[in-house]
Amino acid sequence: MAKRILIIDDDQDLLELLKIVFRDSGHEIIYSQTAPDTSYINVLHPDLILLDVRINGLPRKGAQLCGELKANSKTEKLPVILCSGEYNLREIARECNADMYLEKPYDMLSLLSQVNRYLS
Repeated sequence: MAKRILIIDDDQDLLELLKIVFRDSGHEIIYSQTAPDTSYINVLHPDLILLDVRINGLPRKGAQLCGELKANSKTEKLPVILCSGEYNLREIARECNADMYLEKPYDMLSLLSQVNRYLS
């Protein structure tokens, strides 16, 4: 059964690339260029979220969303992988309780490996 991945990133080219990579790996992809609220994410029922820290130029918007998801009993166990070029990504990931982080630019094979690890 295909796993559902929600990708939130404001880079349209990256979204298109990730959509192809994950669909070729047999996953169902939902993507957004803006940060949806947690109630909408509950409706989507993703198995994993790949989340940029900076969304639409707003620093830490993705980290804020991650923190909200981890503080909510309905979504606290939902794996969240932060992806960003922010210099202090490790600290940001720890502050918002992200399950892991990957620095941009990241290797697609490494990304696939990490995503599959969380989805298995």
